[in-house]
Amino acid sequence: MMAALPDAVGYEWGDGPLSLEGIDRVIHLGAISSTACTDQAQLQKQNVDFSLDLLARCVAREIPLQFASSASVYGPKAKTFREADSVAPCNLYAQTKHAIELYILSRDWPMPVQAFRYFNVYGPHEDHKDQPSPYSLFRRQAADTGKIVVFAGSESICRDFVPVERVVEVHKRFFDLPVTGVYNIGTGKAVSFMDVARTVALETDAEIVTVPMPYLPDYQRFTQADMTKTTAILSVE
Repeated sequence: MMAALPDAVGYEWGDGPLSLEGIDRVIHLGAISSTACTDQAQLQKQNVDFSLDLLARCVAREIPLQFASSASVYGPKAKTFREADSVAPCNLYAQTKHAIELYILSRDWPMPVQAFRYFNVYGPHEDHKDQPSPYSLFRRQAADTGKIVVFAGSESICRDFVPVERVVEVHKRFFDLPVTGVYNIGTGKAVSFMDVARTVALETDAEIVTVPMPYLPDYQRFTQADMTKTTAILSVE
């Protein structure tokens, strides 16, 4: 799905061309983020083409640029994830994120270009999401029905859940660092879905209900960030 960086800037977005006049740094978080999306044309347009055009515009003005990437690029490996590990993007969304990472790493840039592999971010204001974090989803279920629904076997399905405040902090601390590369943002600790459900159940007095796990061949059953690289960069600010 990887496209070449446009020779000329001309991507039309919304009601007109994107302007960076007066901008001194860019944080690009927008994307089709559903791991279930199968519309390759839209994923290419919104996740790859737009990102490459934005990069070209930032290069032209030497504006530092930060991208949101994803731990989904690692694929279904039951291990702690390091940035230097081989990757196995298991859906089209993950492929688009890895495509941008590869381009960032393929050459030298006149300004810092940073991609952050988000692990499972949670926090306030997730009501609009089709796929909110378990912390938000379980609280919504508890409030609406008094029950929290989890898949059978969720004791062994673990994620590195990182609060959105931590993500914001890392972005801000990288603002003025003269580094280009790919960096994890997580906590370095995996927690099971069942542990999250139990925590919310205790807070809300809700009942936990288990349902059969659907067949998901490429499902990540364990994610945990190795934060060594990110922590080392931040320690020498």
